[in-house]
Amino acid sequence: MTNPRILVVDDEPQIQRFLRVALNAAGYEAIAAATGAEALKAVVGKAPDAVVLDLGLPDRDGKDVLADIRAVSRVPVIILSARDREAEKIAALDLGADDYVEKPFGIGELMARLRTALRHASSAPALAPTVFRKDGLLVDQERRLVTRDGAPVKLTPKEYDLLTSLVRHAGRVVTHRQILKEVWGPAHTEDTQYLRVFIGQLRAKVERDPSAPTIIRTEPGVGYRMVEA
Repeated sequence: MTNPRILVVDDEPQIQRFLRVALNAAGYEAIAAATGAEALKAVVGKAPDAVVLDLGLPDRDGKDVLADIRAVSRVPVIILSARDREAEKIAALDLGADDYVEKPFGIGELMARLRTALRHASSAPALAPTVFRKDGLLVDQERRLVTRDGAPVKLTPKEYDLLTSLVRHAGRVVTHRQILKEVWGPAHTEDTQYLRVFIGQLRAKVERDPSAPTIIRTEPGVGYRMVEA
């Protein structure tokens, strides 16, 4: 079995060197690209198992590179983003990125996000689990059943739709716009305050301590992440 091949797209040589060593040590095969053009060539020619993509590239905007990648491949893409570019992170996620890690970043966090992305990519949709379990919460989509420590949880139809939407994306950050479009429809993609109200109602029913949620995590300014079981 060959090691997963990870394409690192970043024009900073020190980051390239750092990630190459870290990825190789973790059992991955690291390949590199310093420009958007090189990245697209590598995606097509070297078929990486995942891509770590910096948004600040010298020849093209990283979001444009992502859009071109998505036109030819569903390879998992993890965005590297500076802390002050929140709007770009959101735009990249809406364009189809699987996750993001802020610069400066911890290698442990990046590796964890990478493992999650690879795990999702290797799971056939037909085999996707219909039961989610985390911290005493059980969501059985086949039976349309939600329980907390064995006791039924009463949800409104829209709360249930919101919960199952988050479950389907468990482990991944989902933007406000993505959730609103999926649960309420395209006409409601800007209703972020409306979404916050529903998230609060949902947390009150599924979290042990809604003031310190462990299941539905907030990604500040971006969206939410359902912590994987």
